Amino acid sequence: MRVVLIADAFPPMRTSGAVQMRDLAHEFAKRGHEVTVITPMSGSSEPWLLEKANGYEVLRLRSPRAKDVGHARRALAEVALPFCMMRNFSSSPLANASWDAVIWYSPSIFLGPLAARLKKNSNCPSYLIVRDIFPEWAVDMGVMRRGLAYRFFKLVEYYQYSVANVIGIQTPSNAPYFSKLGKKVKAKIEVLQNWLAEAADIGCSVQVATTSVTGRFIFVYAGNMGVAQGMDVLLDAAALLKSRNDIGFLFVGRGSEAERLRADAAKRGLDNIAFHDEIDPTEIPGLYAQCNAGLVALDPRHKTHNVPGKFLSYMQAGLPVLASVNSGNDLIHLIRSERVGEVSTEHTASELARLALEMVDQQAGDSEVRNRCRTLSKKLFSSAAAVQQIARALDLRHKTSPYGAEAISNGLIHTEDPLADGELALRSQQE
Repeated sequence: MRVVLIADAFPPMRTSGAVQMRDLAHEFAKRGHEVTVITPMSGSSEPWLLEKANGYEVLRLRSPRAKDVGHARRALAEVALPFCMMRNFSSSPLANASWDAVIWYSPSIFLGPLAARLKKNSNCPSYLIVRDIFPEWAVDMGVMRRGLAYRFFKLVEYYQYSVANVIGIQTPSNAPYFSKLGKKVKAKIEVLQNWLAEAADIGCSVQVATTSVTGRFIFVYAGNMGVAQGMDVLLDAAALLKSRNDIGFLFVGRGSEAERLRADAAKRGLDNIAFHDEIDPTEIPGLYAQCNAGLVALDPRHKTHNVPGKFLSYMQAGLPVLASVNSGNDLIHLIRSERVGEVSTEHTASELARLALEMVDQQAGDSEVRNRCRTLSKKLFSSAAAVQQIARALDLRHKTSPYGAEAISNGLIHTEDPLADGELALRSQQE
């Protein structure tokens, strides 16, 4: 099968989305498929660049810069994104190529027109991977109001859904959102777990032994530090544990809140916290090998749900997690039932500090917790499982009619017991 993957992030970018799409492309290629990745590039004088990668090809199309810029500039760049990509695609060597499947990743919500064009030209099925329900989360966070801009983004969101034959949401808790959309979504809906390929420990530029938290039980946070994470509670918890010389916190990454968090920690004299800039994803296993537990934070105002990519990387490395998440998030049941850490929905520093102390004490007497984490990673979050599921769904597109979002509520599609067979999925009862 000849497959095209479309994403607004791909290495050398270091975001979780970029890593996921790299792993997906590599896994499809390993299974004998011909894979092309189409992704934007900024700052180039050339309209396109075709590269050979690890068993697949990458077509980079010149587009406006939409990352690490202000909100207004980013919005304009993202609106223009698919049209710039389509124009430059037309002059590329792949302009007349045909594919057997179109797969694209959201965010961004603006890639629908490009996916629609490739789907129409190839007369093939399409699969939308939804990892971020925008603009809903922006409203929840207070970043956006339900005004004109919101209504525009909703139209873009609905268009993207209309292009897909199958939509893979990342958690069963997202299903009610799509059910409420009714006839706006005609695609089949299923849960597609996040995934992460196995990665070797090649060392890391961050050496905990040279930081202020050396020799301590290390809680590590690696990833984006933005508004959606609500990370202030982690600093507050660290402040409550400042007197514990055996506990340290390590924050590695970038984001809109990173510098503010650094400044806040310095102002409060929190010498039990060390900060480091973003590192290459290949260094993550080496970083985690020096740590004892991972940190997850999601702002409690979230009404949509997700399983952050960092949770997957912690599990793969055998690190139990200390999590502060929004009420109803599927991580709550998963962490508790699989006994891979502690989780709170209170979003209070006192509760997190209490749970942190419990984890320090528990790990001293629980030699199997790391094995439980790794087992969960292999069971639920492998790139092989993701490729198998996507390929199966796309193959079914040739044989049966899609089930709409209404089917979630009338019984054609249902949520499986997440512990019954080790996977969280929405399945058609007729499959």
